[in-house]
Amino acid sequence: MRGESRLQMLRHLESGPRGLVESEAEARLLEHGENTIPRRRPPSWPRRLGRSLRDPFTMVLLALGLVSALIASWGTAGVIVLLVAASCLLRSNGEYRADRSTAALRRLVATTATVRRRPSEDAEPWEREIPVDQLVPGDVIKLGPGDLVPADVRLLRASGLTVHQASLTGESAPVPKQALDLPEGHDHLVWQGSSVASGSALAVVTATGAGTLFAGAYHAPVRRLSAFDRSVNGISWTLVRLMLVIPPVALVANAVLRGRGLEALPFAVAVAVGLTPEMLPVVVTTALARGSALLARGGVIVKRLPALHDLGAIDVLCMDKTGTLTRDRPVFRESVGPDGEPDPEALRWAAINSFWTLHLTDPPTPDPLDEAILEGAPDLGDVEGLDATPFDPARRLSCALVHDGGRDVVVVKGAVEAVLERCDAPEQAYRLADRLAADGVRVLAVARADRRRLGDEYGLALVGFVTLVDEPSPDAAVALSVLSHRGITPKVLTGDHPETAARVCRDLGLDVEAVADAAELTAETAERATVIARCTPEHKARVVRALREAGHTVGFLGDGVNDLPAMRAADVGICPRAAVDVTREAADIVLADKDLSAIDQAVVAGRRSTGNIVTYLRIVLSSNVGNVIAMLVAGLALPFLPMLPVQVLVQNLCFDAAQLAFAFDRVGPAVLRRPFRLRPRGILRFIVGFGALNAVVDLATFAVMTWIVGADSQSSFHTGWFIENLLTQSVIMLLLRPTTRVSPPLLLATGALAAVGLLLPLSPPASALGLVALPATSYLWLLLVVVLYGGALLVLNRRGWSRGPSADRDLPVKAGIGVDATPGRDRAPA
Repeated sequence: MRGESRLQMLRHLESGPRGLVESEAEARLLEHGENTIPRRRPPSWPRRLGRSLRDPFTMVLLALGLVSALIASWGTAGVIVLLVAASCLLRSNGEYRADRSTAALRRLVATTATVRRRPSEDAEPWEREIPVDQLVPGDVIKLGPGDLVPADVRLLRASGLTVHQASLTGESAPVPKQALDLPEGHDHLVWQGSSVASGSALAVVTATGAGTLFAGAYHAPVRRLSAFDRSVNGISWTLVRLMLVIPPVALVANAVLRGRGLEALPFAVAVAVGLTPEMLPVVVTTALARGSALLARGGVIVKRLPALHDLGAIDVLCMDKTGTLTRDRPVFRESVGPDGEPDPEALRWAAINSFWTLHLTDPPTPDPLDEAILEGAPDLGDVEGLDATPFDPARRLSCALVHDGGRDVVVVKGAVEAVLERCDAPEQAYRLADRLAADGVRVLAVARADRRRLGDEYGLALVGFVTLVDEPSPDAAVALSVLSHRGITPKVLTGDHPETAARVCRDLGLDVEAVADAAELTAETAERATVIARCTPEHKARVVRALREAGHTVGFLGDGVNDLPAMRAADVGICPRAAVDVTREAADIVLADKDLSAIDQAVVAGRRSTGNIVTYLRIVLSSNVGNVIAMLVAGLALPFLPMLPVQVLVQNLCFDAAQLAFAFDRVGPAVLRRPFRLRPRGILRFIVGFGALNAVVDLATFAVMTWIVGADSQSSFHTGWFIENLLTQSVIMLLLRPTTRVSPPLLLATGALAAVGLLLPLSPPASALGLVALPATSYLWLLLVVVLYGGALLVLNRRGWSRGPSADRDLPVKAGIGVDATPGRDRAPA
């Protein structure tokens, strides 16, 4: 169909500029199907289970289980298989539920298109928003800045249209498009998967769904690893290396010092299994999915689960001024001439530019600045519009070609610097603009020249300036204060004049440390400045990248196509639901409204989820490491194994089941006050400190049990340590946390764990596990050890947790261990 005229194309599609009749559109939808990309189906249950088997912990466990089976240690092999099965089933179920919830949330922010249709053949066409999957060939649609092109289309009319089509052609710069009647090449075609960078257009849909060029070339995007993913992977592989080292070391040590051969291998395997946090993937998925579900109730949609952790870690939030700190409903204030005196001509020519830009480019959403100018404008006179180009974020101006009084005139309106550099304006004009902006108003420059066409907007004559007032949002001051108390530094990146933006920020109570001009941007100014003005889209992205390179975790709140580069450069992209399509598609977090208070709620949810994950890692790993050290030492010191392999594995299984409660736990207030980031190095320091303490307690238990039952009663010794382990695990889960408030799930889990430890030796399965009933005095001694251990934990907690995340001491129990809870500017890069 390439090379056909517009009329031929419309006849071929049996359509017209007035759009399809609704009944015809419904028939075509049945014929062609929904306009959706044939994406990869969600993985089936067998595929999910297979994917969970590729987890490094699971692979090592299976290898250890295979070793146990080869030496006929069937009890050990059976318990390992049970651990693997439970972990894989829980993880697969958690991922399934999380994927289903995320898909449901994504449907709430589904992309729509502005389509022109008619109720009947004779009726006038009307425009409305419909889901893009309802588009059919022959539909007439409108495109504007920020729109995702929903199907393959042929342009019928275009004004200043440029599109990003890197996903199809690899071209990084926006490509200009024209609505040529007899085209050559592809300038008249726009394909699905592109996005509108600037301008507007009216187009007819030529292909949908599987018939589009994009569907044929589509590959599911590969998600980059977030900082959270890298942190979890770093911890996982460190533990995997330890798990691989422990069995041969334990086996060799037992052979050399105790003369035990392969009979010690099941014990060595069990010790390695005891180090494994099998529930880590399950707890991570559950904690993040739960936080995401709670936010969804308030209208905040998390499109990527790890982004919730990144949101809790941000220490810098970059945002635009308009619509975030202000109401986004500007009101005309005054019109002045080049001499600074009131002059209605500046407003009249600004209104002519606004009127014909809106009418000739026909954008899907009118610019609020244009609407404000038209509301305050006088009669425009007998002026006829000929051509126009809408506001371009890169050029920061809009142009209109009009016929006025027998001559053709180009009228340019936009940012002061962008317009004045096209005029022969004296230095006085710049000073006048600065003086107007100092009052906290928006200043637009207006210029004109006699021209016969657009494209040569230089050598203009300055008409004057128009000022508009954009009132601060009533909730912004409180929200900024709350974010500051959370340890988040707000930065305002705006295209406005520096004085305009700074005045608004000061009126909102924001401490404006410095104001920078984007044209003079350096890494130092990006770090120091509160307001960075005169920003283009690329300037915003450069600021975000500079802040990340300085070690900050950066969030970016935006809603326009000009915010897209910065949003992609940020750790977390945030936008309101009303944002343009391409920005909403790129965002990690979607808010119900452009409301800073909603960001605070999301930050709290992110820190709470991360806090629960970190608590799980610290408690589980320090406890596991302590048990492993104690078992290795006792295995060499005692004439028998300190615990049978099956007992080690059953104990591990019980502890794993209880650990799931951490995903539903409460966190301490210190966790919510400062940016909170998972840091493997801090967690490993914590493991060393508390792992050593836990090992000392276990060795003390060995001494007590040896004194009570003697060195010959192996079953009593095994039972005593089995009971003590489960009891101390319950105590650790309750006391080794950053808060004294205990959630009901955690209280139930720890109670059940302690009950299993006390009752299992008295139950029928006890004999199969090698457990026996102990005398009452043994229970008293074991309880004494547990009480002393709990007391030691309380003392350490009082000295460590009470300091909060800003504590400077590097104690294993401080709140900052395992996380980065310090302000971003004091932190080294991750």
